[in-house]
Amino acid sequence: MCEKIKKVNSWLGAVFGDQPVPHFEVNTRTVDILYQLAQSSEARCSDTALLTEDLKQKASEYQAEGAHLRDVLLQGVGLSCASLSKPAADYLSALVDTAMVLGVRDTSLCSFMPAMNNLTNELLEKEKSNRRLERELRALRERLGVTLVLRSNLQEDINKTIKSQSVESAKAEERLLNMDFVMAKTKDLSSRRERAEAQLASRNMDKSITHQAIVQLSEEATALKQEIIPLKKKLEPYMDLSPSPSLAQVKIEEAKRELAAIDAQLEMNMDFK
Repeated sequence: MCEKIKKVNSWLGAVFGDQPVPHFEVNTRTVDILYQLAQSSEARCSDTALLTEDLKQKASEYQAEGAHLRDVLLQGVGLSCASLSKPAADYLSALVDTAMVLGVRDTSLCSFMPAMNNLTNELLEKEKSNRRLERELRALRERLGVTLVLRSNLQEDINKTIKSQSVESAKAEERLLNMDFVMAKTKDLSSRRERAEAQLASRNMDKSITHQAIVQLSEEATALKQEIIPLKKKLEPYMDLSPSPSLAQVKIEEAKRELAAIDAQLEMNMDFK
């Protein structure tokens, strides 16, 4: 615990420098948290220092290589940065900027070609991704259009349903009012019927002239009419007969004369042939 407190105090002193360290409650939890922060900070500072040293070393190596290349150009070809024309210097600066953007080690063709290929592949992948996103966007727009049409149809159906429901509600209220009126009228008629029946009973009215008796008689008459129909059909062949024997004899003689005339006409037709 004491070692952790010493390390924490040392780390806080290094962090705040000349400024006073803020007061904090010293307990196991706070000391553990600050100790972990101190370790993480020291590890990060160590990594940063190593990275800085590495970058410094690479910078010195690049500077040495650049000085060597300048010496080679100056001694072998007689070229120097001061002797280059402005267009050549601009081209060289653009080449250096391109190499820095591409992140290549040098400006040789072997370094530029893989970097350009990587950029081309990335561009193709981006274009492919853009085409896929455009297709998805078109599909989403189509689905959105269908959804909007469906929403419009549903809203129209809802409005029609609400309107129809209001009409049906009005009709239902009207039916309820009519039902109340009919119920009241029924009660009134029932009361009047009971009073009328009581009056008729008090006057010793014959039951045969009541409505129920008349309806029963009507039903019995209808049943008798139905029974008479087949009897009438049986009597139809006898309806043309004469009511007296003498008239029947006259009818028979007339029929014989008509039959003789038909036979004579038939014989004449046969002789003619």
